[in-house]
Amino acid sequence: MNIAIGSDHAGFHYKQEIIAHLRQAGHEVADFGTGSEIPVDYPKYIRPVAEAVAAGMFERGIVLGGSGNGEAIVANRVPGIRCGLAWNTESARLARQHNDANVLSLGERMMDLATALAIVDIFLATPFEGGRHLGRIQQIDL
Repeated sequence: MNIAIGSDHAGFHYKQEIIAHLRQAGHEVADFGTGSEIPVDYPKYIRPVAEAVAAGMFERGIVLGGSGNGEAIVANRVPGIRCGLAWNTESARLARQHNDANVLSLGERMMDLATALAIVDIFLATPFEGGRHLGRIQQIDL
């Protein structure tokens, strides 16, 4: 899968770990920054990820911050993006299965690394269920 990823300084460490994990699993990953733990404004790194996914350049996106809340808000401002904030594997599974989320938001300060990696794996592996959920998804961008 072709995946875009970006973070602010508070999500930088997990971003690096997730990139290595994804590449080891055979995914193609484009890193939209940031490149260190030096404080930055997260919209500068999150919006380009969301725009690239919305444009069809990437199949999925992953954004990270301290809590993941601001990152999800920024991503969801981009038309065509459905960014789910996940805090465990079940929330990630449902974001894909019921909401057809195309971007995942994670908070590095909210979970340990093993949980973050498990969430990523579930997010990428879970298909959209369709059915009754499709009509709901179609109502989002009316």
